[in-house]
Amino acid sequence: MMNSRTVLYILGLAVVALFTWGIATSTNGGGAGVATPPPAREVLATVDGEEITRSEVEATAGGQLVQLRSQIFDLTDQALQQTIDGRLLELEAAKQGLERDELVSMVVDSNPPVATEAQIDSVFEAFQDRIDQPRDVVAPQIEAFLLNQARQARFDSLLAAVRDDYEVVNYLEPPRFDVAAEGPAKGPESAPVTIVEFSDFECPFCKRIYPTLNQIMDDYDGQVRLVFRQFPLNAIHPNAQKAAEASLCADEQGKFWELHDAMFEGSGGLDAASLKSRAAEIGLDEDAFGTCLDSGRFAQQVAEDVTAGRALGVSGTPALFINGRYLSGAQPYDVITRVIDDELQRGGA
Repeated sequence: MMNSRTVLYILGLAVVALFTWGIATSTNGGGAGVATPPPAREVLATVDGEEITRSEVEATAGGQLVQLRSQIFDLTDQALQQTIDGRLLELEAAKQGLERDELVSMVVDSNPPVATEAQIDSVFEAFQDRIDQPRDVVAPQIEAFLLNQARQARFDSLLAAVRDDYEVVNYLEPPRFDVAAEGPAKGPESAPVTIVEFSDFECPFCKRIYPTLNQIMDDYDGQVRLVFRQFPLNAIHPNAQKAAEASLCADEQGKFWELHDAMFEGSGGLDAASLKSRAAEIGLDEDAFGTCLDSGRFAQQVAEDVTAGRALGVSGTPALFINGRYLSGAQPYDVITRVIDDELQRGGA
């Protein structure tokens, strides 16, 4: 376990580094871009005169390309945003008759912020379970951390203000992947944003993202369609396969989402007996459900979803494709809504 000085020192360095990097990269000139992918029909090789196209090669590479494209886009987007911010600061500084560094210093460093004793106490108390040194010993590190936070907030406010004063057109397109929106769904088919979720009913991270997606469906009512696809991680979740099949047996009776919610909200098991008990609780025809579950009628459909997910680079759950844009893991609300808002600004896809 790290002591309090180490924890707070690292936090302080992180804020300083972020602030310094933000100013440094924002002031660099030049642009950031990404090459337009060649058409899928592009011929990459021939064997005895028979063509091998880019689309064939990409299908073979599968998930590796999904991950790499997403990473390249994220890095390019970050660099582009920093370059845009740098240009905006240059424009605003010129308008005020200042050098760029003078503008930043005037906003960030003038009237220096002060860390109060109450603020220091608050941070100390927040980390108290990890602190093994007296408050007076760690107080200087806490103060430095708070001051750097305040300076970063001023810098962020400056950028927010100048962004509102100048037109910025961003032409960088995110990578999109061709994901079939097939499976139980809620939200209108005409919604401009479609989220395809590959999920596992026994996965704790899927359970964690469940209320987040519910909140998104409420907050973006009519604008988002959610499609559920199966991806049981059978190697580590022994009941996930049957739970997936059970959800499709419920779907057969028009109650997929009722059983979906009961499995994610409940604290009981997901073995066959528990699944049948849950089915009875939500009003399913018990005999029909039991026959469906025991027969393995939907095992093949579950397997097809897993195969489709793997071809897209899915290796864990939950995995979201928002209009084809890939997000892996139990992402927080603001990360998901940032993509949704961007898609709504782009007019849907």
